[in-house]
Amino acid sequence: MILVNGQPSEQLPVSDRGLQYGDGVWETLRIKDHQAIFLEQHLERLYLGLQRLTIQTLDIAALKSEIRQLCKINAQAILKIIISRGSGGRGYSSAGISVSATRILSLHPLPNYPKSYQETGIKLALCQTRLAHNPVLAGFKHLNRLEQVMARSELGDDYPEGVVRDYADNIIEGTMSNLFIIKDNTVYTPALDHCGIRGIMQAYIKQLLQQQNIPFIQTPLSLQTLYTADAIFMSNSIIGIWSVLSFTSHDTIIQYSKHPLIQKLQYQVEPYR
Repeated sequence: MILVNGQPSEQLPVSDRGLQYGDGVWETLRIKDHQAIFLEQHLERLYLGLQRLTIQTLDIAALKSEIRQLCKINAQAILKIIISRGSGGRGYSSAGISVSATRILSLHPLPNYPKSYQETGIKLALCQTRLAHNPVLAGFKHLNRLEQVMARSELGDDYPEGVVRDYADNIIEGTMSNLFIIKDNTVYTPALDHCGIRGIMQAYIKQLLQQQNIPFIQTPLSLQTLYTADAIFMSNSIIGIWSVLSFTSHDTIIQYSKHPLIQKLQYQVEPYR
């Protein structure tokens, strides 16, 4: 099921700036029991992206109505929301474009990941594709995802996820997830001031850790910190939490055990995934 500006459709004008320039934002939500999980948090990040891109013509009431409509269709599904600036003339300038922002909402089946990813863990690999710095575009999901597409294309079937760095050699995130390191009973996650996405599940994990008085530090992390970590896990709103079994970097393979804290967090996160 796909809605374009509230109407069932799979067509978009070729002049739409989302297609022409990636001029827009997007979110992916989990629908569980006909409810969009962490909806307000996802919308808050979407609004942040619209503000950064100065897209001011979104019909928010219509968007929320369409979300409710699609949530009624499937009890368990993935909802993707794409907002573009809308159609405009040739050229980068958005001056004079007064049309309403384009709303594209689509329902998708839940991904059929092997149960072992959740129960046992995954193999993680280092990607060679780097993320460029742009603080204005950091934190939210804009439509320019070529870096992630290139990084994901490096991974074979043996690697469900890969680690991506910036050009200063800092670890940033996975191709589709946030990364966490456990070292000496402290949880570390990369700083995302210059690039990367501030995950909804990442924020929820931070909240859970603070409630349990477990130290949580967001800071620049080097590749070396992955080599010396006690444990690593990845998260996003769809997968919840995956523990990492091994990390392959160049010719080095580091093995990890599943940490009790990861198991506890998986249990706490599950009802909201």
